[in-house]
Amino acid sequence: MRRRRPGSRANNAAMTAAQIIVLATPVFLALMALEYAWGRHTGRNTYRLHDTLGSLALGMLSQLSAVFMAGLSLGLYTLAWQQAALWRADDFWLSLPGWGLALLFYDFCYYWLHRMGHEVAVLWAAHVVHHQSQHYNLSTALRQTSTGPLLAWLFYLPMALAGVPPQQFAVVALIDLLYQFWIHTEHVPRLGWFDRVFASPSNHRVHRAVNDLYLDRNYGGMLILWDRLFGTFREETEPCIYGTRSPLNSSDPLWANAEVYAGLLRTCLRTPRWSDRLRVWFKPPGWQPPGLGLKKPDFDPSGVPRFDPPLSAPQAAFCGMQFLALLAASAAFLWFAGGHEPARLLPWAAALALGWWCLGASLQGRLAWLEVGLLEAAALATVTGAEGLQEWHHLFKPLAMVLAWTWVLRRAPTGRPEARLLLALGACLVGDVMLMLPGLFLPGLAAFLIGHLAYLARWRQDAPWLPSRRALLGCAAAGALMLAVLWPYLDPVLRVAVPAYVGVIVLMAAQALGRATVLRTPAAWGVAAGSLCFMLSDSLLALNRFVAPLPQATLWVLGSYYLAQWLLVKNSARATPSQG
Repeated sequence: MRRRRPGSRANNAAMTAAQIIVLATPVFLALMALEYAWGRHTGRNTYRLHDTLGSLALGMLSQLSAVFMAGLSLGLYTLAWQQAALWRADDFWLSLPGWGLALLFYDFCYYWLHRMGHEVAVLWAAHVVHHQSQHYNLSTALRQTSTGPLLAWLFYLPMALAGVPPQQFAVVALIDLLYQFWIHTEHVPRLGWFDRVFASPSNHRVHRAVNDLYLDRNYGGMLILWDRLFGTFREETEPCIYGTRSPLNSSDPLWANAEVYAGLLRTCLRTPRWSDRLRVWFKPPGWQPPGLGLKKPDFDPSGVPRFDPPLSAPQAAFCGMQFLALLAASAAFLWFAGGHEPARLLPWAAALALGWWCLGASLQGRLAWLEVGLLEAAALATVTGAEGLQEWHHLFKPLAMVLAWTWVLRRAPTGRPEARLLLALGACLVGDVMLMLPGLFLPGLAAFLIGHLAYLARWRQDAPWLPSRRALLGCAAAGALMLAVLWPYLDPVLRVAVPAYVGVIVLMAAQALGRATVLRTPAAWGVAAGSLCFMLSDSLLALNRFVAPLPQATLWVLGSYYLAQWLLVKNSARATPSQG
């Protein structure tokens, strides 16, 4: 048999794992709908909208990250297989008994990965995502980590050493993962002999529970025999309480992935001894170094509050539509990602991740629909601009600022429009349109100059004129440095226009920073950060236009520009109690 190149596709028609997941997604959703209907029919509905959409968001994020992680995990596996395999017998492994043994081998390795994911803090930080839901249904099967592959590959190296080919490893991994979908339900009772051999709904309910009796039990992926063999099996004998002992209480998919890592880092920074700082990451979850003085209270399952943020009917409808749009966009990304360079895919993945974050914030009522529209239109304007998709770019770029302007107009109290802020945004909108058209750079610059003057007037409303000398000197020094770099490249007209523009944005940023030192509120510091982002965006634009082309210039210029506008708009209205 001719040996295929390791890690390559067998032929051009071979499907990627991501494409298989895309094809399986309608099946997953249909089965979830059936489970929901059955739960409503029997009076045992296990679904909540915010929890279901949150789980699906985490599932999609894990698939987006897997596009980039696959090169790490499968690449390292392939390298170990090529360089260190102790037994190379592809003909055996690709036979029917070989496939069965490979699947059994994978499930054995998965058992130990899963078990260590509960016994080692840094591995729990990745695995916790799957346990955070306080409900148990088919949607929670899709609630997967985005960081797990960083270390998971270590547990599968024995398969590489045994000579299991990389493609076969990828296939059995997918089979093992897909099997585990159906066991995430409360509607299938105990199954007799099946429960004694295989991972089943009853066995996995025990694993997902936080009851003292059930904690850290039943790790098997397909076979529960591993738990019986290694002493971690427990039968289901009492009602299960789901979630974690430190509830997430959030629908934010990014925070769900970062929550435990952040806690470990805080503990690490508070720990005086360097040896204990290392142990924090590798001891069991919840371990505290001696002398730190922190002790968690005893866990009381009955005292765990149920996270269930209220959602009005319009909010629920908006979140549902947002979910469907993100699902379709993510599926398209996953379907076409194969064969593209990671650097080209990363901006699209980042835009999708931002969209899923917006969905989580919407589910908790932290973002209004216009703010969500602003953020998503800004992300699309940035990515389409970087990709040269001019027709879409010319749609999304002005749309982002129209949504920002409308957001400010709608949130103002009756009879008290935020005139200066509306003028600033309107001028920036005009500047955006002019910069998209040939020959209108100077008029566009003039429009942005008006926008900066309007922002400056807004920051002057509730603070003295340039109250911080240090802020003024710092911003002026940055502006002078930028002018010194640009000066040799400017024609006579621009040697008048650019210094005037730089002077105004220096004053705007210095006023925002000085205002923050006076008001000392998070919102005022948010405005200051937005002003500095505006300076950064303008500096990158000038360097790219006048000095030398910058790599990925559109991404950096528009990314910092929209971050600036979002920070300014979000924080300006609530920087002081007098603002609406």
